[in-house]
Amino acid sequence: MFIDRAKIHVQGGNGGNGVTAFRREKFVPRGGPSGGDGGRGGDVFVVADSSLNTLLHLRYTPRHIADRGLHGEGSNCSGHTGEDHVVRVPVGTQIFDLETGDLLADLAEPGARWLAAKGGRGGFGNAHFATSTNRAPRYHQEGGKGEVRDLQLELKLLADVGLVGFPNAGKSTLISKVSAARPKIADYPFTTLEPNLGVVDLGDFRTLVIADIPGLIEGAHSGAGLGDRFLRHVERTKLLLHLVDVSSMSGRETVSDYLTVNRELEAYNSELAMRPQLVVATKLDALDERERLESLKIQVEKDGKRFFAISSATGEGVRELVHAIAASLDELKSESKPATVELVL
Repeated sequence: MFIDRAKIHVQGGNGGNGVTAFRREKFVPRGGPSGGDGGRGGDVFVVADSSLNTLLHLRYTPRHIADRGLHGEGSNCSGHTGEDHVVRVPVGTQIFDLETGDLLADLAEPGARWLAAKGGRGGFGNAHFATSTNRAPRYHQEGGKGEVRDLQLELKLLADVGLVGFPNAGKSTLISKVSAARPKIADYPFTTLEPNLGVVDLGDFRTLVIADIPGLIEGAHSGAGLGDRFLRHVERTKLLLHLVDVSSMSGRETVSDYLTVNRELEAYNSELAMRPQLVVATKLDALDERERLESLKIQVEKDGKRFFAISSATGEGVRELVHAIAASLDELKSESKPATVELVL
């Protein structure tokens, strides 16, 4: 089950108490204070783990508490420090304060680590308070309380390419053709209920990751359909692949579908609407009205976007599309590299 949101309670371990004790040894008169300090409580860390791809495990374990520090002992023995507690999450997880909604951390890299709750300090034993004027203190300090937080975790998938389009536009079929992903495919709307990731092998040890999200409909940015919940999964992508069904079986107009999805992207996140986008006409094998394809092509070229036409069922145009995607990603990568400056001495 794909779970991309979870609420957790984290608590650092309490610090151990110091102790009041005095040395009582043979031949050591007036041995003095020997109470040890308490151990510090353990911390709670959230760590990005590349082996995870869902927050499902946190749905069943919402409470995460680090070990407390042990109390001090006599003979100046300090208590043991509490063990840290590690909460593992998928790469791409964002952490928000549940009460304020503030973004606290964004774990976008494998191994990224964030201190979620700090453990309490250990209390001082009475030996810590001995001075030249107070040589036998009869008091100690209690350990501090561990930090407590309630957090909201939200997962944003990390992918190179994001597939967008109306339901039944052919997104799941395409990802099943170009990768090893096997999403559910059927001829009814919202067959895809959760995002799917597919890894495309480009050869020469090169790969790219494609994210398929549930279909968008008008009003998706404000909660219609499933779009508002899953649109954030394409926010991190470098390139958008906008699929439009050109067959008459959809019962919709191709240009209207294309414009509607772009409006929803703009309404959800204006930066997302400016992301580089390849527009792909799908289901060429079921095309029965050539005008539907031509009108879409005219509108796309008018908008200055690259246009492709494919049939995932027959494989027509799929190889060319994959090559175009790889070339576009290479261009974006080269554009993002900082310019080098030569120094002439």
